[in-house]
Amino acid sequence: MSGEADKAQEYYELALAVARQQQAKSWELRAAMSMARLWRDQGKREEAREFLAPVYGWFNEGFDTRDLKDAKALLASLRT
Repeated sequence: MSGEADKAQEYYELALAVARQQQAKSWELRAAMSMARLWRDQGKREEAREFLAPVYGWFNEGFDTRDLKDAKALLASLRT
C-alpha cells in the first residue's frame, strides 16, 4: 500500500471508530463506503464487499436516501 493509501485507511478507521462510539450508523455507513472504495481500488473487491455488506444490512428503512442508494450501487459493483 502506498503512503497515501495507508494514511487514508488510518483516517477511515478513525472515522469508523468515532461513528461506532457515537452510534451514528449513517456516518459509519459513509466511512465503510470510503474504506470499501479504497480497497476496491487496491484490487481487494471481496474484502471490500464483505466489509460493507453487514453495515448496509443494518438498515431497514431509508432506502431512498442518497447514502443507501450509493451503498447498494457500490455493493452491486463489487459483486461483478
